[in-house]
Amino acid sequence: MPRFPELYVLRHGQTTWNAENRLQGLLNSPLTAKGEMQAARQFEILRSRDLTGFAAVSSPQGRAIQTAGIALAGLVDTVRTDDRLCEIDVGDWSGLSRSDLPTFDGEDPLLALYNHAPGGEGLIRLRARCVDFLNHLTGPSILVTHGITSRTLRSLATVDEASTPVSVGGGQGCVYHIKDGVQNLLE
Repeated sequence: MPRFPELYVLRHGQTTWNAENRLQGLLNSPLTAKGEMQAARQFEILRSRDLTGFAAVSSPQGRAIQTAGIALAGLVDTVRTDDRLCEIDVGDWSGLSRSDLPTFDGEDPLLALYNHAPGGEGLIRLRARCVDFLNHLTGPSILVTHGITSRTLRSLATVDEASTPVSVGGGQGCVYHIKDGVQNLLE
């Protein structure tokens, strides 16, 4: 028996800060034209799926709400928000360019800065809130969230014990489908 219900997981489309290679964390910047096209692509992917009985839940952050409005338009009746789907808090590094941040020898460069951000949430606390969110799902769901949060949710929902937030991949403009603990990338 699967541990979690069937999921479709979407990352928000490209934002102005993504394009500038800046950390957003709990801050927000709007979708770019490319980001809007990525959300429209997610809509095209989802409209061919049977979403009967699926709940839609989004991070309350503006870029996720904006993506949900495009990607889920007319496909679901309502989209509720849940703070547990917010992006990882990067504390004092919010808004900074990645090029201005230190590197950490011997650690995965993608995830290291999230553990070392002064005043940030860290990956352990992010994982705890993602576990809490997934444990409270009562049925199949479409989730609209963020890069690191999406990776964490998907690594938890797959049956591959070796999966990590790095190994499950990221991506804007695509949809990840997880059923019976198996993840498939829909493009």
